[in-house]
Parts: sequence; C-alpha cells; structure tokens
Amino acid sequence: MTMHSRKISVIGLGYVGLPVAVAFARSGATVIGFDIDAGRVGELRNGVDLTREVEPADLKQPTLTYTTDAADLKKADFHIVTVPTPIDDNRHPDLGAMLAASRTVGGALKKGDIVVYESTVYPGAVEEDCVPVLEGASGLKAGADFTVGYSPERINPGDRQHRFETITKVVSAQDEATLDIVAAVYGSVVKAGIHRAPSIKVAEAAKVIENTQRDLNIAFMNELSAIFHKLGIDTGDVLAAAATKWNFQAFQPGLVGGHCIGVDPYYLTHRAEKAGYRPEVILAGRHINDSMGAHIARECLNRLNGRAAGKPLVTVLGLTFKENVPDTRNSKVIDIVRALEQGGVTVQLHDPLASPEQAREEYRVDLMPMDRLKPADAVIFAVAHEAYISGGWPLVQRLLKGGNGVVLDVKRRLDRDAKPEGIDLWRL
Repeated sequence: MTMHSRKISVIGLGYVGLPVAVAFARSGATVIGFDIDAGRVGELRNGVDLTREVEPADLKQPTLTYTTDAADLKKADFHIVTVPTPIDDNRHPDLGAMLAASRTVGGALKKGDIVVYESTVYPGAVEEDCVPVLEGASGLKAGADFTVGYSPERINPGDRQHRFETITKVVSAQDEATLDIVAAVYGSVVKAGIHRAPSIKVAEAAKVIENTQRDLNIAFMNELSAIFHKLGIDTGDVLAAAATKWNFQAFQPGLVGGHCIGVDPYYLTHRAEKAGYRPEVILAGRHINDSMGAHIARECLNRLNGRAAGKPLVTVLGLTFKENVPDTRNSKVIDIVRALEQGGVTVQLHDPLASPEQAREEYRVDLMPMDRLKPADAVIFAVAHEAYISGGWPLVQRLLKGGNGVVLDVKRRLDRDAKPEGIDLWRL
C-alpha cells in the first residue's frame, strides 16, 4: 500500500531504473516507465528484461506503463531520472544523457512537480547543470514552481541479496518540504530505512565517494598482487592469512570496469580539479586499475614465450564487466584482448551471457560459441560466470591443446589442489 499520493515517472529503464519502476508499481503506485529505446520498451511490454534484474512476472504490474512518448510524463508529478552518466574518451564526465533527460522532463513539468535524480554525478551537478535545463524547457522556476532532489542509486547488478528495497536510501532536496515528500515516497518501498542528507551536494558527494573508496581498495590489492608475484608469494594466501584479523578489509584484486567503480572517481577528480585541487591518491588508484588488463596480458605473453609453435592462440573466457550479468559496458576484459593482439597473439572470445551484437558494436569483437572454440595454447579465466565455475578444470582442459598449456585464473576460482599435470597456472 502506498504512503503517498504521488504519480511516479521513471526516466531510463536500465539496470537502475527498471527495478525502481517495478518496486514502486508493486507497492500500488501509478508508475510511467519511460525510455528513448523503443526496442527496450517493446521487450519490457512483452515481459522480457535482457538485464536479468527483474523477473518476467514482475514486469507486468497492473499500475506500470512502459512508453517512449514523452507526453506521457505529464501524467506524473514525481519524476525519477535514472539515466547513465559515463565518461568520455578523455575520462571527463559525460552528462549528455542526464541533460537530455532533463530537457525531456522539463517539457512535461507542471507546478508542484518534483524531479529527483539518481544518476551518479559530481557535487553540484543537479543544481548547477540540470536545474537550468529544467527551467529552460519548462518555463518554470525551480524552488517556486517545481523542486528538485537527489537520491543516489545503489543498485548492484546481479546481486540478489542487496536490492532496491533492501538498501538504505539516501535522500536530499532543495528544501525541507520537498525532502519530506521525497523521503515519504521512497520510504513507501525501501524497507531498509531512509537517510536524510542535509543538502543535495552532500548526497551527490556521498554517492561518488562510495565507489571511489572501493576503487582505491581494489587498486591497493592489485598493487599488492604485483608485489607478491615479484616475491614468489600467492596473493590469495596472503589475503586469507591477513583476513583472520577482525578489522582487515577483505578486498580482492581484479579488473575494475562497469559503469560505476571504474567511472565514478573521474567525476570526483574532475570537480576537484575545477575547484583548484589536484587529486593524487584517487588518480593513482585509477592508473593502477586501468592498467590491469595490459598487466594480465603481459603475464600471458611471458608464459607463452617459447611454448607455442607459430602464432599462439589464446581463449579468453568472459567479456562482461562482472560475473553472472550480461552487461559489457566499460569491461576491462577488452584491454586484455587488445594487449594480446598487439603482442602477436590470436584471441578467441567466449561469453555465455553477453550479447554478440553489443560486443561487435561496442568493441568490434566476435563472440564464439563454445563448440566452435579451437584448442588453444592458453586460457584466460577472466570473468567468473557460474557456467565457467561449474565447468571447472574439465572445461579448461577441453579448451587447451592436448589438455596442456597456460591458464591464467584472474578471479582465483579454480582449485589449485586439483590442477591437472601439464598446466602452468597463474593467479592474480
């Protein structure tokens, strides 16, 4: 049962927006789900979610409408913007989708409406960048005719435990009256509790440092991994021993991609530099994490040196940015592939969840079916999809020439004690 009278629109029906729209509709609220991608809207109307974040039955809530018609947004009075905020080729924030969404929402705004942004941004983006666009498109004045808020998304793709409804929701708004409404609306579906931030900028900053902190911790693990390899020590063994202390944080080394952890720190560093401060620790962590794909490729090339007759063939397992999700955005696996190709290696790539069309469009690579993979000189276990975990060593052996060769276990998920003879195993 809803605890408010607001009619809700959700702009952007991806990994973030769709679970939000479905959750509100499940509570009984009237929800208009808007996306500019007609193909996506058509799939959702047919009960298909290619992101695998929402079950088919949940897509067909009676109070949820999917649309590409911006005029439908006029039926709502509480607008939630959940569009992507990536970085450009120069690693600068790209607010293009957010500003376009602001123009779209602005065209539908009425007096008394509230616009809440969930997209990750730098402190000040909502009030300094988005509000002027809303005002220009609507002819209305923020604070007088309509108000804005910010409530950072905390969706973790593929995570079945931490869901929209079960994660504490940070809310903020430009005035107390709006904050009360925003808190009530989100409180009607989020059972984990509501945290009221004192300002929009505070909420924006809180979101961007959540992922920056995780990025830095992983960068530390990646640097430790490089050091321990020089010392002939297994990183996993070191971390397992250290984790026995009560206050040791058990982060793991790995590839840092996706649309959050590998992107958000650049929003903070951009705003810091604009304010006259040059970040050092954050950018150092980014440099380490952005170099991991090339580092893994070098390890593979070093181990292949002298082993393979002719041009080596390497099979890379996994392309998505994390395990058990189909999302390939900002995947760092492609860095491994490119570095191997530059090193004179032929690469064949497999992923059971990624879209072959998206892989071709985004990275110009072809995904191969498992039964068409040729026996390789090396296998790189890049993404820990359940299909690969369950296949284990028998799967890896089948992919190697004669069952022998080099195996790089990036996620350290293969059992070392069960390693077959004739395999040279490297673990990150």
